[in-house]
Amino acid sequence: MHSGRSPIALRGFTRRYGTNTVIDDLTLEVEPGEFVALVGRSGCGKTTLLRALAGLDDVQGQDVRVPSSRAVVYQDARLLPWKKVWENVALGLRGPDTAGRAHAALAEVGLAQRSHAWPLTLSGGEAQRVALARALVREPELLLLDEPFAALDALTRIRMHELVLNLWHSHRPAVVLVTHDVHEAVAMADRVLLLERGQIASEERIASARPRDPVHAEALRQTLLSKLGVVPSNEPSVPSVQNSVLRRNLSTPLELSPNASHEPTPA
Repeated sequence: MHSGRSPIALRGFTRRYGTNTVIDDLTLEVEPGEFVALVGRSGCGKTTLLRALAGLDDVQGQDVRVPSSRAVVYQDARLLPWKKVWENVALGLRGPDTAGRAHAALAEVGLAQRSHAWPLTLSGGEAQRVALARALVREPELLLLDEPFAALDALTRIRMHELVLNLWHSHRPAVVLVTHDVHEAVAMADRVLLLERGQIASEERIASARPRDPVHAEALRQTLLSKLGVVPSNEPSVPSVQNSVLRRNLSTPLELSPNASHEPTPA
C-alpha cells in the first residue's frame, strides 16, 4: 500500500555548471510504485538528474520533491572490502535486529550462503546482488538504479533484470533506472523517458504486461533508437535465451545458485 507516500516531482528543474546547461527547465513526476527508465546519449543529463533525486547534489531553491527514504545502486557495487558481505548490507541500518534483517535481505537475492564471505571473493553479479540487498533492506520509497547492469556479462545481466523485477514486485518502491540499453528500458519499465539536451524529448508509456510481447517490445525499441538517431537494424535484438528467461512467472521467487553469475571473479 502506498497511501500517504510522498509523490516524486521536479518542476522547472535546471542544473548548470558554469556556462554549460546540463538540465534545462525539466519537469518530471514519478508515481509511487512506478518503474521509470531514463535513456539518452552520454552527457544528456541522465546521471545529473538521478543525483538530484538521490539528494547527492544541492537542489536548494528549486522545486524538487522526493521521499526521505531513498536508496541508490550504482554500476560499481561499492562494497567495503574490510567488512563481510552481511556487514556491508547492515551498514548504517537502524532499528532492531539489523543482522537478522541483513541476512534476510541476502536470502532474498539468493546469497544466504555468501553472507560471511569477503567482498573481494564475489563475482560481479554477486556483488551487484549484495548492493541490491543493501538498498532494499531499508525499504526505500524511491530506488535509484544508475546503470547497475552495465559491467555484467549478457547472461548475468538477464538474470539481474529478472531479480530486480521480482524484488520490485515484492517491495513496490518507485524506481528510476538510468541506462544506455534501450532494450533493457523497454523490458523493465512502465515508462521510458528519452533525455536530449537536458530535456525530456520523448516519453513512451508501456501498458503491456511483463514479460513484454517480443513484437511489441521490438517495435518500441526501434522507435526509441530512431529518436536517438540510430539507424535500427532489421536483426532481432533479443536472443532466444533472453526471451526464455524473461518469460518466467514474475510472481514466483527467483532461484539463484551460488554459481549463477558467469563472469570471472575479480582479481
